[in-house]
Amino acid sequence: MVDATLAAVTIPRLSGTRLIAACTIGNALEFYDFVVFSFFARTIGALFFPAQDPTVQLLLSFATYGVGFFLRPLGGVVFGAYADRKGRKVATIVALFAMALGTAMIGLAPTYAEIGLAGPLIIVVGRLIQGFSAGGEVGASTTLLAEYAPAERRGFFGSWQLASQGVAVLFAAGLAFTINGVLPADQARAWGWRIPFLLGILIVPIGVWLLGALRETHANENDEKTREVSALSLVFKHHFRKLVAGVALIIGGTAANAVVVLYMSTYAVSQLGMSPTVGLLAGVVAGAVTLVGAPIGGWLSDLYGRKPVAAVAYLLIALTIYPAFLWLNASPTTETLMSVVALLGALNAVGGATIIIATAEIFPVEVRATGMSLVYALGVAIFGGFGQFIVTWLIAETHNPTAPAWYVIACCIATLAGLRAIPEMARRAI
Repeated sequence: MVDATLAAVTIPRLSGTRLIAACTIGNALEFYDFVVFSFFARTIGALFFPAQDPTVQLLLSFATYGVGFFLRPLGGVVFGAYADRKGRKVATIVALFAMALGTAMIGLAPTYAEIGLAGPLIIVVGRLIQGFSAGGEVGASTTLLAEYAPAERRGFFGSWQLASQGVAVLFAAGLAFTINGVLPADQARAWGWRIPFLLGILIVPIGVWLLGALRETHANENDEKTREVSALSLVFKHHFRKLVAGVALIIGGTAANAVVVLYMSTYAVSQLGMSPTVGLLAGVVAGAVTLVGAPIGGWLSDLYGRKPVAAVAYLLIALTIYPAFLWLNASPTTETLMSVVALLGALNAVGGATIIIATAEIFPVEVRATGMSLVYALGVAIFGGFGQFIVTWLIAETHNPTAPAWYVIACCIATLAGLRAIPEMARRAI
């Protein structure tokens, strides 16, 4: 491990704004590249998965979205170990290049009508590459930010990881809203949907430029004590209980994010009969409240602790999401939709911002990137990645439009249980 002298050399002082921007820009751009798929799920389903039933098309499209999460755990292991060995910064940069490759493949993929099964195959491979990249970027960049931030403000600094995801959702939904509003339907279907994916390639030059301001905070490459032992082995041997608790922590936020932030646009169209532009406006609102609510959650967690802030947020989500869905289906208006998304999205932003920094804090420095990456990837892979598929299937099987609420409630209970198993790390040195 690095000694105090080396740590003092490798962690220079930066302004808070520059530090946050450098550490979160990659996460924002990666998340944009990853979630823009959700806002074009219906279009992609129609172009790449020909089926007579629109629900089947949508299920196949969401399954493809979920496939991107299959490689998240592997990406978390590979990039997390690489970040612990070589450094957080270099791992983040490599992840940016991988994400850009996967995004470009989706944006340039020929449709099923043009080249048959090769079209959806390219989409699936692109999603797999995106998932592999995303599995490692969050852990590397979050640990970098946590290790730079002052202990008494680590929650606020770390919250900008989730806030940056709000920016990504806001931008992705805003682009989809604009494309569907400006272009005729046939042009939006023919080529307009590709624009957001091709713009996502800008992740590389922007991310590398901002990360150039930072030096590494930790690397084990020259440490005799850890050179012969992999970070992954250390996590499973000495920190397995933290790993399990960390996955439980992630479940509630990823499920709420999948349903409230990403799926609600599709739900508004397919279940409530609203127009696509109204549905996409819900995505814009979700992104905006995440951007505002996440820093508030981080600030509160610095004052009152990670555990109480996260517990209150996810308890309130569990208590309010079912009545919210009942209200939404009883009064399916634009105003009701936006109110539900704003309320639930704000609660999830407060809780999620607290959770994302807590999962980094519970691991020691020599395995922090690996532990954080693995926890995030495993938690998100199933409950976030396949969340939209699961709730679409639940609605189809039960014919109950409130089924997504029960899914989120179950996941929030898992998070509340995970909070009981971790120590309080607010304002403590890591």
